[in-house]
Amino acid sequence: MFSSKVLLSIVLLALSIVDASPLRREAAPTLSFNARVNARANNVNIAAADRARAQAMQHAGTTNKRASSSSFSITDAGVSYTTQVGVGSPATQYTLLIDTGSSNTWVGARTPYKLTSTSVNTGHIVAVEYGSGRFSGEEYLDTITLSSDLVITQQSIGSAWMAEGFRDVDGILGVGPTDPTQGTVSGVDSVPTVTETSTARVSLAPKCLGAGELTFGGFDNSKTTSSVNYVPLTTTLPSSASWGIDQSITYGSSTILSSTAGIVDTGTTLILIATNAFDKYQSATGATLDSSTGLLTITSEQYASLQTLNFNIGGTSYGLTPNGQIWPRSLNTDIGGSSNSIYLVVGDIGSNSGAGLDFINGYSFLSVFK
Repeated sequence: MFSSKVLLSIVLLALSIVDASPLRREAAPTLSFNARVNARANNVNIAAADRARAQAMQHAGTTNKRASSSSFSITDAGVSYTTQVGVGSPATQYTLLIDTGSSNTWVGARTPYKLTSTSVNTGHIVAVEYGSGRFSGEEYLDTITLSSDLVITQQSIGSAWMAEGFRDVDGILGVGPTDPTQGTVSGVDSVPTVTETSTARVSLAPKCLGAGELTFGGFDNSKTTSSVNYVPLTTTLPSSASWGIDQSITYGSSTILSSTAGIVDTGTTLILIATNAFDKYQSATGATLDSSTGLLTITSEQYASLQTLNFNIGGTSYGLTPNGQIWPRSLNTDIGGSSNSIYLVVGDIGSNSGAGLDFINGYSFLSVFK
């Protein structure tokens, strides 16, 4: 299911460059990461966790709060991405969660932040809540080493004096846009993010479930099998506060979701769609809801009749074949399921279309994107 030649289109989006200064480089550098399934270890129902995250993001928009200050979870994600990041000079290595749904970068959940000659205390307090996890601490400006050819100086970074809900990681590498940092650091409206200070574009390419690459400033064409398409960010709230796009979805030849706004998000495991679209998809596939996993399940006969699920983005249609619509059967027990069952990766976002966040293209979409 997980092709080695795929490009995650999540962040092929134009960003503005700000004052923090990445070192110049000739080619787009890459940062290796690992992907792991957390559901069994964290005793998490991935459908419920994804839906709670989506609903918190929707609530953030309706209450005029930014997503990162609201109660959505990255620590409970069914699939998480971690990478090694150096902070300071000489650099201390930290294992950080990569999250496109939040934007603050911080360390100290496990390994304490180590002061070096490049560390500058701004005197500001930083605090972010992630639903099941949160942290607070001091803001520093410091040197961030993402790879040998991508070193960012004077990058805003949080040094946690309190962190809750983070297992086996030191903090978060936030690669969302600037907006989610609003209200998280005292004395300033927002802070420059790693994504902005490092590049104008970011792309992710998983090689398999266990490993992948995060590329800054471009993409690795050896990981693609077709041309790369660029689409504008949506202007619809609350999707516009994250990596939001407009798309429509068809199942076979039938439209199940008309053109609307949503986001692409590594912190979401499934593909979530508006309730009215989900109901149409469930009816068309004949799937039933499995109480153990919270996922739709189908028989072998129904799988044989599955049609392509098409995501129409920026005038181009991206089709998920039947195989792309099912959870990897080798990982069924990792999400509390039966090894012999067939589970679909399309879930209910929890509200009808028109909420401003009507879909989330999560890990299951990004992993098979062609």
